[in-house]
Amino acid sequence: MSELTGLRALITGGASGIGAAIALAFRAAGAAVVVLDMAASPPAGLPDGAGYLRADITDDAAVRAAVDAAVAELGGLDVLVNNAGIGARGGVADSTDEEWLAVLNVNVIGTARVSRAAWPYLRESSHAAVVNTSSVAATTGLPQRAVYSASKGAVSALTRAMAADGLADGIRVNAVNPGTADTPWVARLLDAAGDPDAERAALAARQPHGRLVTADEVAQVVVYLASPRAGSTTGAEFAVDGGLSHLRPRPRS
Repeated sequence: MSELTGLRALITGGASGIGAAIALAFRAAGAAVVVLDMAASPPAGLPDGAGYLRADITDDAAVRAAVDAAVAELGGLDVLVNNAGIGARGGVADSTDEEWLAVLNVNVIGTARVSRAAWPYLRESSHAAVVNTSSVAATTGLPQRAVYSASKGAVSALTRAMAADGLADGIRVNAVNPGTADTPWVARLLDAAGDPDAERAALAARQPHGRLVTADEVAQVVVYLASPRAGSTTGAEFAVDGGLSHLRPRPRS
């Protein structure tokens, strides 16, 4: 049996990038999956057998309806992956109130909204787990990422608070902290750069292991955190960042 066989999972932000890789990995590991995203129609890469629901996680009524629909489709809920999020560029002196409110509303409050709606269903599971997608930006100061970094720092703090609350309810809560990953969002940032090739090389060089993180590498850690094998792991953050958050290697000659 695969490690997620028999588990029922809801994955937000699962239409592309890391979320899509998580959905594929969950299906390969035997989970029943519903993806929740903003796309008007199911993405072309939606895994076979996975359900799809459209909802805006800044809308509480839409979130509650989507979570209820997912639970009805799955027949219950064991795993929630809060992967939906948006990015922002700029330092604190450049960022507007509108940018702050928009990013925090999706990345932090959106994570809380979905978790709040899912919590009563997770309480009923004997293998309940929540995995939040945070970021290396939560633990490492990165230039021109003030709003995004603050939002992911809040996700990490929220993860620990949810884990503490989840102990009484039998719900494990952890976070995964990707480094710079090879995703469509990063590709859009590169396309907007003056020299995309040079910018990509700089991002890869920033990672101690010398390349961008793959979405599947992140997804495999999420599979572990969601599985019963991680039954004693809660309130933790797992870095998948090529060593960016903790290692300081000598420059390559």
